[in-house]
Amino acid sequence: MQIATDHVRLKRAYEPPARADGTRVLVDRLWPRGVSKDKAAVDLWLKDLAPTTELRTWFGHDPDRWPEFRERYAAEVCQHPETFGRLRELARQGPVTLVYSAHDETHNDAVVLRSLLLGLKTAGKLE
Repeated sequence: MQIATDHVRLKRAYEPPARADGTRVLVDRLWPRGVSKDKAAVDLWLKDLAPTTELRTWFGHDPDRWPEFRERYAAEVCQHPETFGRLRELARQGPVTLVYSAHDETHNDAVVLRSLLLGLKTAGKLE
């Protein structure tokens, strides 16, 4: 069953939560700096789906490394099929907002994860 595009949203952790967010899922390995748990209003924190420290450090939010980061990160997500499946099921049931802390809204792990959930990018055996 395909996930509706409007069921998977992206939002920085520093933006206020809204009712339309649905289930708010933090997809970073580290808690967003300076954001309290109350203000974050995160329903679920999926650290296992976040890029490894090694990958995050290598990427360093360098847009020139973006294509390779996407490939490497997709491969990491494949290592956690149960966790990814849980997120996919949430998105099938209703709106899910992937919460992230990166300043770059175009080149970050949440963007890749959204693409994987929506089937916009195939990676291994996530289907």
